[in-house]
Amino acid sequence: MQVRTASSNNNNNRKIICMEIKKVTEEFATECFKTGIDCSQIVMGYASTSGKVGMSSEDALKVSAAFGGGMWCGRTCGAVSGALMALGLKYGYSEPGMTEQKNCLLAKKTEFEKRFSEVHGSVVCRDILGGLDLSKPEDMNRIMEKNLLFTLCPKVVCTACSLLDEML
Repeated sequence: MQVRTASSNNNNNRKIICMEIKKVTEEFATECFKTGIDCSQIVMGYASTSGKVGMSSEDALKVSAAFGGGMWCGRTCGAVSGALMALGLKYGYSEPGMTEQKNCLLAKKTEFEKRFSEVHGSVVCRDILGGLDLSKPEDMNRIMEKNLLFTLCPKVVCTACSLLDEML
C-alpha cells in the first residue's frame, strides 16, 4: 500500500493525492476513516489499483465520494455501492441492445449482494449498523459512542474488497 499525502496550510489537514492499495485491512480502513476517506472510496480506490476496472485511483476516489454512509442517509452501504461501481466498470454495458452483457452484470451484482448479505445480514447501511441512521444526529452520536465507524465498518469494507478479489 502506498498513500502519498501533502499537508495544506489549513490546520495541518492532509490531502490524499494518490492511493495505491495492494490489500485492504481493517487497520488500513480505520486509518482512511480517520482521515475522511469513506467506505465507498476505499473500495473503489482498491478496485482501481487492481488494474481491472480501467480507472485512475484519483477518479475512483472522486466518483465514489458521495456514496459513503449509504449516501449519507443509511441506504445502500457505501462499501456495497463502491463494489457495484467496480463491477459495473468491469462487466457493464454502454450501448442499447447489449442484453448478454447486461445479464452478465446483473448476475455479478446479484451474486455480490447475496454473498455480502450472508456475512453482514444486509446491504443496507442502517441495517448493518443495528438500525442506526447516520443522517440523524442522535443516531450518529450512538454510532460514535459504540465506535462502529472504527470497528464494524472496517470489517464491512474488507468483506467488499475480498469479494471483489474473487469477482473482478
